[in-house]
This record gives sequence, structure tokens and C-alpha cells, in this order.
Amino acid sequence: MSKVRVANFTISVDGFGSGVNQRLDAPFGDRADNLHEWMELAMAEREQGRTNAAVEQLDRYKDGVGATIMGRNMFSPLRGEWADESWRGYWGENPPYHHATFVHTHHKRPSLEMDGGTTFHFTSEPVEVVLERAREAADGKDIVIAGGASTVRQYLRAGLIDEIDLFIAPVLTGGGERLFDDIGEAMREFTVTSTAAVPKGTLIKLRR
Repeated sequence: MSKVRVANFTISVDGFGSGVNQRLDAPFGDRADNLHEWMELAMAEREQGRTNAAVEQLDRYKDGVGATIMGRNMFSPLRGEWADESWRGYWGENPPYHHATFVHTHHKRPSLEMDGGTTFHFTSEPVEVVLERAREAADGKDIVIAGGASTVRQYLRAGLIDEIDLFIAPVLTGGGERLFDDIGEAMREFTVTSTAAVPKGTLIKLRR
């Protein structure tokens, strides 16, 4: 059966998945510029034909994934009603997903077909309903809950996540959105199965 995964989610040492004041020129907010430095270094290593635990995680993200779920803040810096439909995501005309991608939002808009096989579906449905739609689209493959932190928390609270691959970056944001706030007993179901030090981060794998 397919798994529901949080893949390569990054938090700061003080537990934030983003800083305050997220906006177009700072998608992860203030004091979060280096939050994903581990990923930039891993991409450079992969381009040079080298590998480590971080590079392996980048490769694993793509393996066997048939659908992605994210929150509105991950898709767009815009808030409230869509002024128009000109915003098409941070990733250009060929986003990296290449499959059905569901965007939680209170302000729906028509589905958006992009190059490379990515289609963004905008939905205000409950997490359980969105997950069922994602399972159908994934056709037996895994589903990734991509973020941000509030979206991951909703699926954790509902007991719908099977695996979390978490990076802790050596960064202090001092504020923002915490990953593990207000999730009740959800984390009691998880076990830390491995840890690995990588350049500019620590990888922690949790399994339910």
C-alpha cells in the first residue's frame, strides 16, 4: 500500500519551518535564508557525481511518488482572495512535481495544468478527502505532504502520516511557524529510526 510521507522537511534549531513575514522576495520569511543550505550543498554534490545521506534523500524524494499535497503558502506569497490567476507557482512553467499536486486553500481557483505533467488542484476540502483524492491520483504510489508546517500539522493531527524525514538546520529564526505545535498525541506514534549528520544539517528519520 502507498505511504504518506513528509519528505525532507526542514526546521530550524528552535523548531520553525519558516520565519516570520513570508513574502515574494523571502519565501521562507525573515532569518531563514540558510534554512535549506543543506539542500543546496547536496544538489552541488550530486552534480559533481558525489553522494552522501543528503544526496540520497534528494533522490528518494522522487522515487515512487505519485501525488503531492501542499498548503497555499507553499504555492504562493499571495494571501486572501486571488486578485487574478496570473500567479502560477514559484517554480516556473515546469514545476518539479510532474504529477497531481493538491493545494489547500480557502480561496479556490480552477485546476492549473503545467508543463512536465504537473497539475495543481486547489481545494478547501478536509484533509481526509484530499488524501483520498491524492491516493486515487497516485495510483498505488506514495503521497508526499510537502508543507508548509501548518499543512503537515493538519495531517499529523489526523493520524494520516506514515513517515517523516526531517532535517534540522543550524539556524535560529527566532519566530515563525513551528512544525510540532498543537498536534496533541500524534508524535507518540512515531519512533526515531536513524540519524545522520550532513553538511549544514542533521537528518532524522521517524516512522510510525
